[in-house]
Amino acid sequence: MSDIRIRKMDGTYVVRAGGAVLGESSAVLELSEDDRTPALYFPRGDIAMAFLDASETKTICPHKGEASYLSIVTKSKVIKDAAWSYETPNNNVARIAMHLSFAKSDEVAVEKL
Repeated sequence: MSDIRIRKMDGTYVVRAGGAVLGESSAVLELSEDDRTPALYFPRGDIAMAFLDASETKTICPHKGEASYLSIVTKSKVIKDAAWSYETPNNNVARIAMHLSFAKSDEVAVEKL
């Protein structure tokens, strides 16, 4: 069994892509799983969903459930599968439902303000 912990982060976090702020939230959750890098999850209501398009990509995690991916659409490009969400997560991680996590890269930044 995977050791998963979820906690509310202190402070305010922002996610940026393509020079635009996609969202800012003081209700970010951190999901830690075993020895993996923790993932930050933003409430959907704090993200400008107009910048995101649903992708065909889906993955299955035996501990969290099925993840749906979204691509970020900027003025100049599409950043494929840059965010993911567990729409109906397993009960042990129900707190991350209706939240999005972003893959940090040269094109996507997640920072504490």
